Amino acid sequence: MPTARATSLYPSAYGKPAKIAVVGAGAVGTAVAYACAIRGAARDIVLYDINETKVQAEALDMAHGIQFTPVGSITGSADIEIVRGSDLVIVTAGAKQKPGQTRMELAESTVSLMKVIVPQLMEVAPDAVYLYVTNPVDVVTYVALKIAGAPRRQIFGSGTVLDTSRLRYLVSLETGVATQNIHAYVTGEHGDSQVALWSSAEIGNVPLTQWGPTLSGRRFDHALRTEIAEEVVNSAYTIIEGKGATNYAIGLAASNIVNAVLRDESRVLTISSLLDDWQGISDVCMAAPTIVGRAGAGRVLRPPLTDEELAGLTDSANHIRSVARSLGF
Repeated sequence: MPTARATSLYPSAYGKPAKIAVVGAGAVGTAVAYACAIRGAARDIVLYDINETKVQAEALDMAHGIQFTPVGSITGSADIEIVRGSDLVIVTAGAKQKPGQTRMELAESTVSLMKVIVPQLMEVAPDAVYLYVTNPVDVVTYVALKIAGAPRRQIFGSGTVLDTSRLRYLVSLETGVATQNIHAYVTGEHGDSQVALWSSAEIGNVPLTQWGPTLSGRRFDHALRTEIAEEVVNSAYTIIEGKGATNYAIGLAASNIVNAVLRDESRVLTISSLLDDWQGISDVCMAAPTIVGRAGAGRVLRPPLTDEELAGLTDSANHIRSVARSLGF
C-alpha cells in the first residue's frame, strides 16, 4: 500500500502538518501571519510576543476568520514555549523604524534584542528553518547566525525579496506587462546601498535595454533606470512617512518565502544569506539570487555583472560588514 503523506496544503519534511511561528506581533509580524493564513502556508500558525495582551488579541482576531482559510489553528502567547516544534520561525521583532530613519540606524537596539532572543529560540526550536525579517535585516541575519552557531542554510533573511517586487512593479507600470513576466533582481543591502541588476533584467525573454519605448514614450536608458532604482530605495521612507510602517507588502513577500521553504519549491529568491566568495564577496549576509527550498538557503546563483554593478555590490557588502563589526560581530 502507498505510504500516507501530509496534504499538499501543509507540507513538511517530517511527514506531519507544518507549523509556523511568527516572533513579534507588531505591524510586520501580524501582516506576515495574516498572509500565511490566507495562503494556507501551514496548518498551525503561532505568534509569540512579550506583550501578552496584544499577541493574544491579534491571534484571536485572525482565528475568528479561520473558517475562511485553509489553516487549522492560529494562537498567540507571551510564553516562548509556543514556538516549540515549529518547522519554520519568522523573526520580525525589533526596533521600529521612524520617519527619516535609515534601517542601519536601528542596528544597535535590534542586535541587543537578538542577543537575548536568539538563544531562547534555538533552545525551543533547534531544527527549524529561520527567516529573519527584522531590520537592518542583513546585519541581524549575520548576528543571528553567529550567535546561534547554525549552518548557513538554516538561518537567512528576507533580503531584497520585497525590493525586487517593488522594482518589477515599477517596470510593470512603465510597460504594461504583468509583474510575473518581468525578470529583474535587486541585490546587496536591503537598504540604501542596494544594487539593481539591470544588465540581466528581462521582460519575457527580451532584455530590458532592448524593450523599446515604454507606455510613457521613454526608453530604459540610464536616466530611467536610475529614477526607478531610486524610487525602489525610497519606497519604504515614503510609506513610513505616510502611515508609520511598511507591513502589507513585506507580509506577502515573507509568505512567499515561507511557501518556497515548506513546499520545497526550489525558487530563486533574493534572500539574504551568508556569502562565501560570491563575486569575490565573503563573510557577510546580503541579498543575492538564491535557490530556496525545504533545506533553507541553497545555491547562490552568479548572474553576469557589469563592472559598475560589481563595484556597487562590493561597496554594499563593505557597508554591511562595517556595521556588523562596529557592533562586535
